[in-house]
Amino acid sequence: MAPSTSLTDFSIRHHLKAGDVGAIVFLHGVVYAREYGFDPTFEAYVAGPLAEFVLHSNERSRLWIVERSERLVGCIAIVEVSDKEAQLRWFLVDPSARGHGLGTRLMQEATAFATQRRYQSVFLWTVSALTTAARLYREAGFVKVEETPGRHWGVEVIEERYVLDLRL
Repeated sequence: MAPSTSLTDFSIRHHLKAGDVGAIVFLHGVVYAREYGFDPTFEAYVAGPLAEFVLHSNERSRLWIVERSERLVGCIAIVEVSDKEAQLRWFLVDPSARGHGLGTRLMQEATAFATQRRYQSVFLWTVSALTTAARLYREAGFVKVEETPGRHWGVEVIEERYVLDLRL
């Protein structure tokens, strides 16, 4: 019988180390290709804004990295859009690390940070196929406000915009 994994087997940090940016892009590319059929243009979609985030970081934005045995297995970010609004980005947990509460923990970290930085709202874009992520968004208080069908990353998707009102 394999040893069980618990939340204590993972570490969460918010300082970047060498290789993190590439690992985030790689994880997104591999997972989304395997699970949703996305092509390599999705990696470029992740890489461009992620590079800008790293090059222009500030105290109102933060990226969390989840590691297990020094391997990146998850991430989430809050990115400043304006004084009042932030965007939740790059939320992903590697399939090998799912089922341990990491998604919920990352969502709690991100929304608490947004509240501490006094944002009035946080928005995110996702696609309808990500039903588990959507459940976590709703549990955190996000509300779906828009749906847009289209073809992106080599597949037909329905993009969804969710908003969390932090003034409540």
